[in-house]
Amino acid sequence: MRLGFFSPLPPARSGIADYAQTLLEHLRPLADVEVFDGRRPAREAAACDALLFQVGNNAYHADAYRSALALAGSPPPRLVVMHEANLHHLLADITIKQGDWDAYLRECEYEGGPAALAHARRVRNGETGPDYEGLPMVRRLLEAASGVIVHSRYMADQMRRFGFAGPVACIPHGAWIPRASGQEHRHALGLDPATPLVGIFGFLKPYKRIAESLRAFRRLVRLHPRVRMILVGEEHPDFPVRALIQSLELTPYVRLTGFAPLEDFEGCLAACDIVLNLRYPTVGETSGSLLRALGMGKAVLVSDVGSFAELPDEICLKIPVGAGEEDLIFEYLNLLTSRLDLARTLGEAARRYVARECSWELAARRYLEFARAATEGRPYQDPGPQPSPGPAPAQAPAPTPPPEIILDWVQEPNARAYAAAHVSRLQKTLSIIPPGGPDDHILEMGAYLQITPALRFQLGYGHVRGCYYGKLGVVDHKEVRSASGETFVCDIDHFDAERDRYPYADESFTTVLCCELIEHLYADPMHLLTEVHRILRPGGSLVLTTPNIAALRGLAAMLEGYHPGFFHAYLRPAGAEEPAARHNREYTPREIHQLLENSGFEVTLLETGPFREEAHPEYAWVEHLLRGYNLPVHLRGDGIYAVGRKTGPVRDRYPSWLYS
Repeated sequence: MRLGFFSPLPPARSGIADYAQTLLEHLRPLADVEVFDGRRPAREAAACDALLFQVGNNAYHADAYRSALALAGSPPPRLVVMHEANLHHLLADITIKQGDWDAYLRECEYEGGPAALAHARRVRNGETGPDYEGLPMVRRLLEAASGVIVHSRYMADQMRRFGFAGPVACIPHGAWIPRASGQEHRHALGLDPATPLVGIFGFLKPYKRIAESLRAFRRLVRLHPRVRMILVGEEHPDFPVRALIQSLELTPYVRLTGFAPLEDFEGCLAACDIVLNLRYPTVGETSGSLLRALGMGKAVLVSDVGSFAELPDEICLKIPVGAGEEDLIFEYLNLLTSRLDLARTLGEAARRYVARECSWELAARRYLEFARAATEGRPYQDPGPQPSPGPAPAQAPAPTPPPEIILDWVQEPNARAYAAAHVSRLQKTLSIIPPGGPDDHILEMGAYLQITPALRFQLGYGHVRGCYYGKLGVVDHKEVRSASGETFVCDIDHFDAERDRYPYADESFTTVLCCELIEHLYADPMHLLTEVHRILRPGGSLVLTTPNIAALRGLAAMLEGYHPGFFHAYLRPAGAEEPAARHNREYTPREIHQLLENSGFEVTLLETGPFREEAHPEYAWVEHLLRGYNLPVHLRGDGIYAVGRKTGPVRDRYPSWLYS
C-alpha cells in the first residue's frame, strides 16, 4: 500500500514532529510511504492509495493543514490525525501573523457564524483578544477529511460533537521506551542517589498547573529539605516562572534548564523519581513527555481531565482540578517522596502498561488497517488490544512440567548428567513454548534431543524437526527410546545458522526454538533471526533462551574485577575432538527485546530465571546496591527466557546497537 504522509518532522520543535518521525520508522516496513513535509507539492500525492495528515495547533502544521484542504475531494482517502481538538492558534498563525486579517475574518465566520465574525472584527480593531477557547476552528478541516484518527475516547467524542460523521479510529499514542541513564544526569545535576527529584517537562505554559505545583512543592520542602525539582523546557513569555520561584523562596530547590535537546530531555526524565504532567484546560491533547515518562517506569501525577482521565488508575495518580488541587498534589508528593518503593511500584505498572498497549509497532499496524479500510470502503477493524481503563486480567503461569518427561528420554550417562544438572532450565523452556496441534510444525535449533520428544508427546506438535551445525544438505535420522520403551524419531538437518539459507520453505513452521544457541554465534546473529522470520508463519512464535550477562551474578563478578560472562572461558582441546563452541557474545534482556523487535517480532514474554535450582544469597549485596541507586532489580536472573510473535517484516537487518 502506498501512503502519502503530511507532517512536520525534526528539527521542528514540535512534539508531533517527534511523533511523526517515530511513526514513520514503524510504518515504512509495512507500506510504501511518501513523505510530504512542505518541500514537495501536495499534488504529487494523488497517486497514493491513502493520505495521512498530522495536524496540531501551531504554525509547524501549516503545510499539512493547507495540503489537506487543497486535496479535498480528490480520490485518495484523506485521513486527518487530530492531535488536539482546537486549531485556533494554527489559524491565527497562518492568517493574523501573516497580516491577512480578511482571511481570519472569513475563517471565524465560517466556523462560528455572525457572532464569531463580530468578535473577530473587535480583535482586528484591538478591542479584545482572539476567542481561542470558544472557537476551535476545526470545521473546515473536518469537512475535508474522509476519516479521522485520534488518540483517546475523549477526542473521538469531541469529533462527533463538532459534527464529523465519517469513520473515526482511536489509535493510542505510541510510547517511547528511552534508554537514558538517570544516574549520569543526576551526577551532572549535582544530586546524590538518595535525593528525591521531581520533574516538570515541556514548554512551561501556565495551563500546566506549574504555579499550583510550586506552591505544593514549597510545603514538601518543609518536610523533606533534601527534595529537589527540575523544570525542563522553554519558558513561556506570558508566565514569569523565575519570579514565581523567587517569591516562593524556592531558588535553592528548583532548577530551570531551559530548552533541552532530546538526549538531555530524556536524561533529565530518567533522573527523576516523580514526574508532574498536570494541565488544565485541555483540548484533548496527548502528551509525548508523559508517554516517555510512563515508558521509563516513572511515578507520574496527571490531571483528572480529558484524555488523561482515561489512563488506568494503577499506572498514575490523578489530580482533580479545582478546590483541593494544591493539597492533593502535596499529599501525593509527600507519599511518593516518603515511600520511593511505592513510586517504583507505580512506575513499573506504567512501564508494563505502555509496553503492552502503546507499542509503536501496534500503532503502525492500526494506522495501516485504518488506511486499508478507508481505501476499501469497509469498517475499521482494530488489529490489536484495546486500551483498558482497568488492570489487565491476571493470567495463571504455565504449569512446570515434571522432570521425568525430560530425563526419561536421556539414557547416555554423560548426556543424562548434563540434563539432570540443567533440568530446571529445560523445564522452564518447555513451560513457555506455545502448545501445538496435529498440523503444526516446530523446529528445534541446536537439538540434543533433551526436550525434543516432549514437543510431540507433551505439547502436541504433529511435526517435529531438529537442526544442528554442520554441512548443508546432511540429514541425521535420529531415534531415541524412553525408559518406558516409547520410541521417538526425528530428522536433524545440518547447516551453518549464520551463513546458509535454511533448508525449509517460507512460512513452514508454527514455532521455532532457539535455546542456548545465539550466544555461540560470532559473525552474524541477525542472519539467524531473519531466516527464522522467513520460515515462520505469520503469527508464529520464536522461543529464545540465552544466558543473561546483566544478571546479579554478572554484576557481582564485574564489580569484583572479573569477567561478567556466564561461559566466556576458552576451551582446552581434548584429544583430536574439536571443542564445543564457547560463548562469543552474551546478551542483556533489553538487548534480546531489541533483537526481536528489529527482526519483526512482537515480544510476548520476557523473563529471567535461574539456570539451576540454586539460591544465591551471596548476591544480595548487589541487589541492595541497585536499589540504593534506584536502578532496576527485575530481569536479573541467570537465564533469559523470551517469546516473540511474528507480526511484520524484518525492520532492521543490521541494527546499529549490534553491528559496527
